[in-house]
Amino acid sequence: MKLTGEQQKMLDGERGEAVQQSMEILVALGKIYGAAGMVPVSSAQIAGVSYKTIGEAGLEYLSDLVKKGAKVKIPTFLNPAGMDREQWEKMRVPADFAKKQILVLDAFAAMGINPTCTCTPYFIGIRPKVGEHVAWAESSAVSFCNSVLGARTNREGGPSALAAAICGFTPDYGYHLDAKRECRLLVDVRVPLKTNADFGALGAFVGPLAKNKNPAFEGLSKETANEDKLKALGAAMAASGSVALYNAKGITPEWNVSGEAERVSFGPEELAASRKSLTSADSPPQLIAIGCPHASLAEIEEVAHRVKGKKVAHQLWVCTAKETKQKADKAGYTAIIEAAGGLVVADTCMVVCPLKEMGFSCTSTNSGKAGKYLASMQQQKVVYGDVDDIIVVK
Repeated sequence: MKLTGEQQKMLDGERGEAVQQSMEILVALGKIYGAAGMVPVSSAQIAGVSYKTIGEAGLEYLSDLVKKGAKVKIPTFLNPAGMDREQWEKMRVPADFAKKQILVLDAFAAMGINPTCTCTPYFIGIRPKVGEHVAWAESSAVSFCNSVLGARTNREGGPSALAAAICGFTPDYGYHLDAKRECRLLVDVRVPLKTNADFGALGAFVGPLAKNKNPAFEGLSKETANEDKLKALGAAMAASGSVALYNAKGITPEWNVSGEAERVSFGPEELAASRKSLTSADSPPQLIAIGCPHASLAEIEEVAHRVKGKKVAHQLWVCTAKETKQKADKAGYTAIIEAAGGLVVADTCMVVCPLKEMGFSCTSTNSGKAGKYLASMQQQKVVYGDVDDIIVVK
């Protein structure tokens, strides 16, 4: 790789041990993927924040970086943690897990990282512009960044995103390059999609078909496909097929489709089959989980409208960013949901909570991403459907 003089000094250890260690990670990645050099990045998002996913080894790695004086050089924020730091007892998170999770968050804070833990940074003002280079790690955020915002990021791992945050650069390969952003799978959507669950089902259908091809969509309605729906689409494709970029004709800022693209259709039969495939439970859920990726204020309002003046039949979590929760508090949505027996929880997600240890074995959701990950990562039986279907009220 061709490094600048400053980057070489970083690699040689002249800027400290933590910077050197981080540059070694970035250079190794660049060599693996054939990067010609580094590209400056304006922000970083770190995954591997929940103690459930990183465990003791991850905590030791972060603690070691802190001891070596690691500090981030660019605006940096976190993926969801394994609990709401302020409401973990209400969530029934085990105390020993909470203690470890707080140590993880404190280690990140010691490096100068914004303690906000969200997979939807674009809902709290972190919105890179078209063509802007960033180093983001969470799969749905990567998809939204590349696809809806038109910015550029690879699907970073937790260590590589942290290394980029410390150094201010990332290897210039993959989705940072024009050549890698072409779509070679064209999906003709022939059925009206109305809800997040519909868009999640489309994503769950397309993800396995993509096979390293960027998909593009024709037939999506610009009126229906708002940011919440596009978020749900991209998240489901990322979870089911590691898709990091897609185009939607007339909707996304890019429309870069190969003339030799493979073509597939998605109609009423495919929609019904995909929605059905995301349900694996034959019993009522113990937990209703909304907000994967994190809920917008409009999505929280939808839940509040559903439960206003009623009681939920099962435990209900609405997961969101702390800043969005504060807006929901002011709007009165949080109070409505809490009066119904639910919780609006911040900076966490059902996918990275210790659900099994908390006694949950069956969870309902309207998220295609959660439908995949709850089954594979959390050993949950899943009930999939629209908000009005899965939130059972008395």
